[in-house]
Amino acid sequence: MALVPLHLVISLTILLHFVAAQQTNGSVSVGASLTATPDAKPWLSSSGEYALGFKQVQDNFLLSIWYDKIPEKTIIWYPEDGPSVPAGSKVDLIDRSGLVLSDPQGKEVWSSRSISDLAYAYMNDTGNFVIAGSNSRNIWESFDHPADTILPTQVIPRGGVINSKMGKTNFTHGRFQLRLLQDGNLVLNTLEMFSGSAGNAYYISGTRDESNATNSGFQLVFDTAGYMYILRGNGERVDLTVRDSLPSGDNYHRATLDSDGVFTQYYYPKNPTEATSWRVIWYVPENICKTIDSKACGLNNVCSLDDNKPKCECPQGFSLIDPNTPNGDCKPDFIPSCDEGESNNGGDVFDFIELTNIDWPTSDYVHMNPTNEQTCRTSCLNDCFCAVAIYRDNQCWKKQLPLANGKKDPSQNVKAFLKFRKIDGPSGTGENKNGTGENKSGTGENKSRRTLILVGSVFSSMFVLGIVLLIGVIYVCFLQIHKKKAGNSFPDSAPVETRLARFTYQELFEATDGFKVELGKGAFGTVYKGVIGTKIVAVKKLETMVKDGQKEFKTEVNTIARTHHKNLVQLLGYCDDGEQRLLIFEYMSNGTLAFFLFGDIRPSWKQRSYIMIGIAKGLSYLHEDCSNQIIHCDIKPQNILLDDYYNAKIADFGLAKLLMINQSRTNTGIRGTKGYVAPEWFRNTPITFKVDVYSFGVLLFEIISCRKSVVFDDDVEDVTVLTELAWDCYHEGKLDAFVENDLEALDDFKKLTRYMMVGLWCVQENPSLRPTMKKVIQMLEGVGEVTEPPCPCPFSVTSYCSSSN
Repeated sequence: MALVPLHLVISLTILLHFVAAQQTNGSVSVGASLTATPDAKPWLSSSGEYALGFKQVQDNFLLSIWYDKIPEKTIIWYPEDGPSVPAGSKVDLIDRSGLVLSDPQGKEVWSSRSISDLAYAYMNDTGNFVIAGSNSRNIWESFDHPADTILPTQVIPRGGVINSKMGKTNFTHGRFQLRLLQDGNLVLNTLEMFSGSAGNAYYISGTRDESNATNSGFQLVFDTAGYMYILRGNGERVDLTVRDSLPSGDNYHRATLDSDGVFTQYYYPKNPTEATSWRVIWYVPENICKTIDSKACGLNNVCSLDDNKPKCECPQGFSLIDPNTPNGDCKPDFIPSCDEGESNNGGDVFDFIELTNIDWPTSDYVHMNPTNEQTCRTSCLNDCFCAVAIYRDNQCWKKQLPLANGKKDPSQNVKAFLKFRKIDGPSGTGENKNGTGENKSGTGENKSRRTLILVGSVFSSMFVLGIVLLIGVIYVCFLQIHKKKAGNSFPDSAPVETRLARFTYQELFEATDGFKVELGKGAFGTVYKGVIGTKIVAVKKLETMVKDGQKEFKTEVNTIARTHHKNLVQLLGYCDDGEQRLLIFEYMSNGTLAFFLFGDIRPSWKQRSYIMIGIAKGLSYLHEDCSNQIIHCDIKPQNILLDDYYNAKIADFGLAKLLMINQSRTNTGIRGTKGYVAPEWFRNTPITFKVDVYSFGVLLFEIISCRKSVVFDDDVEDVTVLTELAWDCYHEGKLDAFVENDLEALDDFKKLTRYMMVGLWCVQENPSLRPTMKKVIQMLEGVGEVTEPPCPCPFSVTSYCSSSN
């Protein structure tokens, strides 16, 4: 028998020791790693009940902790915001770094950031992954960084937060939070996704002691027996799990803030006698659909209870924006219209989908009381801003898109009329495909009768249309003759053709307290704060009332009145009183993007990313989705306004250039603002919507860097041009200099690089190289390929980044 060399024995011993050290009684040694593959083995607890490793979620992998002994393998922890990674990614336990998740190229995606000397880590039998230091003290625990779930033995202190995930397979931050406030109350609230601010609480535990703060709620405790309670400062317990309500036997317990906003305690038998699933012990709130502040379902969505759990469904005529997020926003399957010519003949142009027992109680802008059903329907048909009319108890509520806090309640005798244009309305309107309502139109008629009616309607419509056209031609000719005879003393002085609310100058003078509070000033007028009824509004007073000023007024009113998009400022009314011309807009509480970007405090990277995509969507709508294409011509931070939730809205259509359908270019004088104007304005070449794309590119660089597009230093000849600086820093790989070491942006380096590349494509001197705004949105959101951009201005390159090393 051959002898084994001593050095080989030693090597094998060390190797076996290393392998054993990686996973002995749940222990994981420093230097151990896992790779994301479908068959990768996780790090198990000593009982084998809990595992940390990679779970496959659709086409990617999620670093997570799960129950390993139940068929569902339910995930109970994942890193903040649930970053998914491709196959081949790794997680390593690294000394003075902790757990480090990296992609296949080795770029760090997430880290526990444990900076102390590490000794080992272990997955324990409570579901807590712990990293221990050289002094055997725990220096990081997954229990201290909960995702959407807490487990027995876990404690949430004051200030502690857990966040829901977005959907069943989407582990990014969802729309709901559970927080133990500093005042001692445990609350559930919605989360404004991009501003990061908490909405109103839709559940409050009532454990704040106003008379003695020391007796208020101190900790949320989940004990080893499976009971959850709030511990007050004086030791008193406020039970959440009702005493003696736990099932018998040995069970797993968890409490999860589900993606629907309901906080639920579940149990699962460890030794089931038959196939089973997670069962509910208790939950709050009892009916989230009736709790307005919960916003249980997204915009235009409808909430109903199904086996005591909220169920969100888009109403007929709408579909989910993200099919993987059932409680998310719904989009109309037809184009919402606000064309005055159509609304003047509402019944001929529009129709309703009729739904029963459905309401969106917080979206109304007009309340008619008393009224009847027919008047309610007719009023909505002839109101271009009315998207839905709700009729109940001889009252009518007219509502605009988007619709919020939708709910279905069979106990309410409610009719909802969803308006759509017949020419491009939803197909199959006689059938409710989603089950959330019922369409009453057309019932009881056979096919042949409908055909006869349709043919008769067509011939009748053609006859009426011919008469109308003939009358129209005669009327136009009469107006032309009359204008010549009258000498046209006030050019373009015809009244604005819109059904918007019209005000007198005196009414607006009183509404603004004599134009007292100035919100901003532009090229054609000043904007003042006002109050009409109980609604705060912005009133734009046009000051240049020569011919061009009147022309701007008509352009702005008639342009905005035909637009409807969440990223465009809404026009509420106007004043055409003698020589006084004023516009009434919705009030934007957070002011201009310029104030937001260039203030003393740099806004968060997440907010800025949300804002830039919102602006892109607004521009795409103007360019491609309006009945008339619109070139804005003056995109800049001062013309972007922010609402309560920092949604970006494009304002100031006074410089808009209208393009009719199938018309792609126009010749016009130079418009816009220095620093944002595309090169073709100066070359006497045809102007297309690509001038807005160029301005957006400049704006994109401003949002990325929080710098102004053009900066003049003390020496007048020393000028920093942001587009040139952007190319310089991108080309030399010095993006840290461009964002001035913005750590949030640099932590999201992949997205930062993509945004920079998109911006460089937008500011190409050759308009044909610039993408459309629809393509821009796809590239910004990461669903469209972004290729390497060429130098946008090959003869103008700064040396800023080179000199900043």
